[in-house]
Amino acid sequence: MTWTEAIVLGIVQGLTEFLPISSSGHMRITSALFFGQDAGASFTAVTQLGTEAAVLLYFAKDIWRISKTWVVGIWDKSARKEFDYKMAWYVIIGSIPIGIIGFAFKDQIRTAARNLWLVSIVLIAFSFVLAFAEYFGRQARNLERFKMPDAVTMGLAQALALIPGVSRSGGTASAGLFLGLTREAALRFSFLLAIPAVVMSGVFSLPDVFDKSGGGLVPSGAQMIVATIIAFGLGYASIAWLLKYVSAHTFYPFVLYRVAVGSIVLALLINGTISAT
Repeated sequence: MTWTEAIVLGIVQGLTEFLPISSSGHMRITSALFFGQDAGASFTAVTQLGTEAAVLLYFAKDIWRISKTWVVGIWDKSARKEFDYKMAWYVIIGSIPIGIIGFAFKDQIRTAARNLWLVSIVLIAFSFVLAFAEYFGRQARNLERFKMPDAVTMGLAQALALIPGVSRSGGTASAGLFLGLTREAALRFSFLLAIPAVVMSGVFSLPDVFDKSGGGLVPSGAQMIVATIIAFGLGYASIAWLLKYVSAHTFYPFVLYRVAVGSIVLALLINGTISAT
């Protein structure tokens, strides 16, 4: 991997991780369009450690309060009535689906699921899911009215994001809107829900990202660090911007963007400009 590739992919990861447009899909497309080969699922997973560090910093007070209340609640029954204690369990239970499915289909996720035909089609198809969620969602509930069935449903939606093109934030936000949550409430829980799954995925992918036996792009340790730091900085800015944006705007611009990108990639595949694998 060249330094240009590492920097560009770090920028793409940071800019797209929290937007409902699929960061893994954009990493795959960017690799194919500009660098001729796939940087790999492991590279994406490790750079996501940078964007998740941005989540930890941005929501540090909330995470500390929720974690502290959960630990206290294990020993003190009175603390179990607090919403923060329940929220901790919502995140834990909601993280189970992606953990199970990700482990069961690890090989397929790293190979067949990264085919650009699939990525482009999924980008377009799930744009309609996001559009329907925006249109039909009542947006009548804030995070204080969140329940365990909501966590399970959004956890299942998060698992769909193992397919590049779906978008983890897009899938969970769509589920949240269908459940009647506001855009901001759906995204806030989506960010918290991502922490266990993405951090574990990134940590377990660290050995694989430097594996030269696969024949793909292999970054140096320095390149991996720089790409992750870039993803962290841009990811933090992206969180702040998106939460402010959704408080007064719809997801429809992202729907149109997804359709446009998916259509362009399909056209390039059809005329043979890029390879699907």
